[in-house]
Amino acid sequence: MDEGNGVPQGAEPEGAAGAEPMPEGDFELAKPERPSPLHEPDPYSTPPYGEPGPWAPAPPVQHPVATPAQGTLMTPPAVGAVPPAVVAVPPEPAPAPTAPAAPIPPAPPIAPIASAPPPVPAAPPAPASAPLSARQPPADPWAAGPLQQPGAAAVHGGRRPRRRRAALGWTLALVLVAAGLGGLVGGYVEREGIGGEVTLPQAKGVPAGRAPDSVAGIAARALPSVVTLHVSGSDEEGTGTGFVLDDRGHILTNNHVVAPAASGGKISATFSDGTSVKATVVGRDSGYDLAVVQVSGVHGLTPLTLGDSDDVRVGDPVVAIGAPFDLANTVTAGIISAKERPITAGGEKSDGSDVSYVDALQTDAPINPGNSGGPLLDSRAHVIGINSAIRSADSGAETESGQAGSIGLGFAIPVNQAKRVAEELINDGRATHPVIGVDLDMGYSGDGARVDSRAPDGGPAVVKGGPAERAGLEAGDLITEVDGEPVHTGAELIVRIRAHQPGDRLRLTVERGGTEREVSVVLGTAEQN
Repeated sequence: MDEGNGVPQGAEPEGAAGAEPMPEGDFELAKPERPSPLHEPDPYSTPPYGEPGPWAPAPPVQHPVATPAQGTLMTPPAVGAVPPAVVAVPPEPAPAPTAPAAPIPPAPPIAPIASAPPPVPAAPPAPASAPLSARQPPADPWAAGPLQQPGAAAVHGGRRPRRRRAALGWTLALVLVAAGLGGLVGGYVEREGIGGEVTLPQAKGVPAGRAPDSVAGIAARALPSVVTLHVSGSDEEGTGTGFVLDDRGHILTNNHVVAPAASGGKISATFSDGTSVKATVVGRDSGYDLAVVQVSGVHGLTPLTLGDSDDVRVGDPVVAIGAPFDLANTVTAGIISAKERPITAGGEKSDGSDVSYVDALQTDAPINPGNSGGPLLDSRAHVIGINSAIRSADSGAETESGQAGSIGLGFAIPVNQAKRVAEELINDGRATHPVIGVDLDMGYSGDGARVDSRAPDGGPAVVKGGPAERAGLEAGDLITEVDGEPVHTGAELIVRIRAHQPGDRLRLTVERGGTEREVSVVLGTAEQN
């Protein structure tokens, strides 16, 4: 536009063509045409750029409210006071081009904060269809009061809950510290033994009795009938065990236990109740390693019941009673490990007259020096064997006294054999030995028992008129079996024969000149021990 006349540059005034000029000083300016907008109309009725239009009223000016210091009580807002908020006004349609711009209304005044009015109940939420101006104003981020989790109730008087939480935290801390200190102090007191008198717990209500077939039950019945024997002689002394055979005071033991007192020595028998009396030898037999002694002046003797050793089976439980290393009334337990073990014991004499040949019961019940002569009992407290010998390790098994200890290989004389010998010793003072009437070559190293060529005294090896001669045996014959059981040495043949009694019939397998044949022999009786 040209300054001074109000006409746009390059434009002619309305009516200039063919019209008379307007008189000077009395004219109106022509209304200029509204320029077209630079872009398509805004669908949201936003005024065009570069031109004023009907703007929405300005929101009220908001000022942040001062936040009180922590712990200061807040004053609720006055009754009816509405916190400042921005009220959104829905957009209006764009006015007509000729409409003048709407004036901007003044901002509503800010309500002052009242001193201490009562709280105002919250208004119910406006429905979604209500105008924005009627809805709950948005929360003021500058409003006073503690922060809350969604859905939590408002808490007034913020200092008291904070104190309660602090007190609760200190209480929990004190409880934890006290528990820890208590554990440390208690552990120290227990470790160092600090405190009052100590009382140890003990089981109560233990039954007084035991099952008759238990080890305790067997021991309770057998111990009153078992004695500890102390033997002394001119050359040596020792300790062994014996048990009562009858109410007349006869006691059965091993021959090697009482042997030191055979020539004027002394024997004392001590019972389980501590009673000690003198004992004398009734009879003994070195071939069976058995002996009988007798005590007098003792009343109320209870003999042990003799069982049947032929009825014993491998694996049967057994109990051994004795005085190992002079520890009287010692009870041990185990099982029968094997039967018919041919063993020999003794042999200290040059002529071999002290050698015993036993077809023994083997047991793993611990047996040690001092157990000799004691009873080996079954589960019914019946005597099935007389403990006689042990096998010791080649090294490391001997004690300071030079006596070997148990390694789980103990041997007992079967009671069936001991019964016959004991009866003969009591009745006759001596025992008989079954024989076949031959001298054996004990130095033969082959398999079997070979009949010697001559007797030690130079006589024939086969006794004239004896059982072997009647069965047709000759010098040099090799005996390999007895009743179908193999024999490997001469000592083993003697053990097999000694397991029987005179008058029994045996079936022998004999080899001569590479030919085997069977012969039947009736056992005879030896004239001397």
